[in-house]
Amino acid sequence: MSTDAISGTREQAPTQESVVGHGPRWYTRAPLHFVIVLISAIWLLPTITLLVTSVRGIQDISTSIWWTILWKPHEFTLTNYNTVLHAATSIGMGRAFLNSLAITIPATALPIVIGAGAAYGFAWLRFPFRNTIFLTLVGLQVIPLQMLLIPLLRLFNQWGIAGQYPSLWIAHTAFGLPLTIYIMRNFMSGIPFDLLEAARIDGANEWSIFTRVILPLSTPAIAAVAIFQFMWVWNDLLVALVFTAGSDNAPMPVVVRTLSGAYDQGWQLMTAAAFISMALPLIIFFALQRYFVAGLTAGSVKG
Repeated sequence: MSTDAISGTREQAPTQESVVGHGPRWYTRAPLHFVIVLISAIWLLPTITLLVTSVRGIQDISTSIWWTILWKPHEFTLTNYNTVLHAATSIGMGRAFLNSLAITIPATALPIVIGAGAAYGFAWLRFPFRNTIFLTLVGLQVIPLQMLLIPLLRLFNQWGIAGQYPSLWIAHTAFGLPLTIYIMRNFMSGIPFDLLEAARIDGANEWSIFTRVILPLSTPAIAAVAIFQFMWVWNDLLVALVFTAGSDNAPMPVVVRTLSGAYDQGWQLMTAAAFISMALPLIIFFALQRYFVAGLTAGSVKG
C-alpha cells in the first residue's frame, strides 16, 4: 500500500475535535437542562424552607412567610439550634440520639447479614421452588407495613419486649429484608460463574466461596443497601412511635415530634432539630456514595 493511500486513510479518520464539533449544540440541550434545574429546585424547596425556618425567630415566623427574605432583610439567628441542644436534659435529645444509634446500627446490620446469605442462595444454589420463593419475597414489598404494626405489637407484648430495642430490631429487619435480598441477589447473579468454579476446583466449600469471593465483590450492593436501610430506620417515625410509645427508648424522630407540644408554637425548634438529626445520615451517604450507583444498577447489564 502506498504512502498516499495511508495518508488518505488517516485524513478520513475522524478526530476527537471533529466528533465533538458535530455533536449536539449546547442550545439543543438547553430545554433538558432547564427541566433538570426546575425539578432539582422543586425537590430542594422543602429543605430550603426548613433551613430558613430553623434560623428565624418565632416573631418572624408568625408575621411573615419565609420567602420574604428574598426582598426584605431579616435577622437570622442560631438561637433555635442552641435551644435544642441545651434542652437535651429536659426533652431527651441526647438520650434520643443514643437511642437512634442503638436502634439503627443493629437494624441496618441484621438485614445485610441475613439478606446476603439469602441472596447468595437465590443467585447460585439450586433447590426446589427457588424462583417461586424469591418472587414471593419480592412481592411482599407491596404489603403496607401499617397492616402489620398492631399484630406485631401484640406479639411483642406477649414476648415481653414491647418498647425495647429488640422489638424495633425485629420489625425493621423484617420490613427491610425483601428489598435487601432483591438488590443483593441481582448483584451477586452478575458475578462471573468462572470465579465460583475456580474456587471449587481449589477445594473451597460454599461457605468459603460466600465469605472469600462473593462478599468482597458485593461491596457496592452492600453499601447501597446500608444507605437505604440506615436512612429509613434513622428517619422512621411510624414504627418507632408504635413500638416505643411511653418508653425511654424513643429515637430522635419521636422526640423531635414532641418539640411543638413542649414549646407550644415551636416550629422553629422542630426544624432546627430536624437538621441536627440529618447530620449523621448525610455523613453516611457521602461516605458511601461512590458505591451507591454501582449497587443500584447491579444486574441491569449482562455480558
